[in-house]
Amino acid sequence: MNHILLIDDDDSLRRVTEYNLQQGGFRVTAAAGGKEAVERFTRETPDLVVTDVQLGDMDGLELLQRFKEQEPDLPVIVITAYGSIEMAVRAMQMGAFTFIAKPFDREALRLSCRKALELGSLRRRTRTLTEEVNRLSGAEGMETVNPAMAELLETALRVAESRATVLITGESGTGKEVLARLIHSRSKRRAGPFVAVNCAAIPDSLIESELFGHVKGAFTGAVRERKGRFQSAHQGTLFLDEIGELQPDMQVKFLRVLQESRVQPVGSDREEEIDIRIIAATNRDLQQDIGDGRFREDLYYRISVIPLHLPPLRRRVEDIPALVRHFLRRHEAPAGVDFSPEAMARLQRYRWPGNIRELQNVVERSLILRRSDRIEAGDILLPEQPGNVTGTLFQLPPDGISLEEVERDLVRQALALGNGNRAQAARLLRIPRHVLIYRMEKYNIT
Repeated sequence: MNHILLIDDDDSLRRVTEYNLQQGGFRVTAAAGGKEAVERFTRETPDLVVTDVQLGDMDGLELLQRFKEQEPDLPVIVITAYGSIEMAVRAMQMGAFTFIAKPFDREALRLSCRKALELGSLRRRTRTLTEEVNRLSGAEGMETVNPAMAELLETALRVAESRATVLITGESGTGKEVLARLIHSRSKRRAGPFVAVNCAAIPDSLIESELFGHVKGAFTGAVRERKGRFQSAHQGTLFLDEIGELQPDMQVKFLRVLQESRVQPVGSDREEEIDIRIIAATNRDLQQDIGDGRFREDLYYRISVIPLHLPPLRRRVEDIPALVRHFLRRHEAPAGVDFSPEAMARLQRYRWPGNIRELQNVVERSLILRRSDRIEAGDILLPEQPGNVTGTLFQLPPDGISLEEVERDLVRQALALGNGNRAQAARLLRIPRHVLIYRMEKYNIT
């Protein structure tokens, strides 16, 4: 049964409308004002909202905007006794399904509700289909409101159709393979295979056979001919994760493949032509490894024609709410299940050493262990983060850090925790509001 949230501060009209909608086969939750509506909405997300404009404690259009920010696909019907063309246009521009003037016919309202619910259902199915397409194409989890991340994605999509090799760097769990799949899905090779190899997971004694393949009898146990990952990725993309773990002898052989576009299977005296695009990834500092003699400089320049660096999750905390909702959908959370504002704030304060992979695990664990549909801050199990033995607030990394980057990150976190409210963000940072505005202008933060 479809669930409607009805909001009207006129007691008698609200009761009559509630009764009429119930008689029409709808389950109705009624609220007398904006604050009560927000509480009921938080408790259980409805399938449709029917709201008056004049609510006393809150403007109905303000309520419409708040609900649409949380649930973009939610249909909302606006009703009012003081309607005007300007108000109707404004409501529709803000995402309302329709605008109904009082007094209204009960059958007309029921019909509008049915049409709005059909549209909402269609939008949800479309979103589900889009998410499934994105999952298969590699785009899932890449939504962002972080300027640096948005610029990186724009660069990735711009170079996707080229043949250039790409080197993706970043900490473990930041989504390097997801980005690689996204590049492949937007390239001219998207009809070809995407073959992923974790170089750190294959023993050194088997890595050559795994990559180049082998012929029958090439070594003990080679009972039949086997294609390598290079051949399997022909006319597609080969993703080499943790490429910094390759041993020096394999680096030489890999460099030759890049230069010649040919591979020689283990035990064979013939070479095979291949047509592949290479995307490599690592969480190591390859420049440091070059200086230490652990990685070839010529190979580095071959694989890093297009370098892309994924920022850690702690540098893009404003993306956490969208990522949380993404993982809730992936784990098929029941309708209405969500994290409370306090719980979301706790997630944004955490440092996330495991990055997005750790966030996904926390969301799944919280979903399983939740006591109600509203996941509170105390319900989230997070490991205690190590303190600084010097007693200072932040621990400086051994390789140092940009002070401006830290300041920019803190401003963004404060704005995210304050839901964009500058006064609240200034209070969190314990600075005057005009100082916050100066910092926002300085770092081009909107």
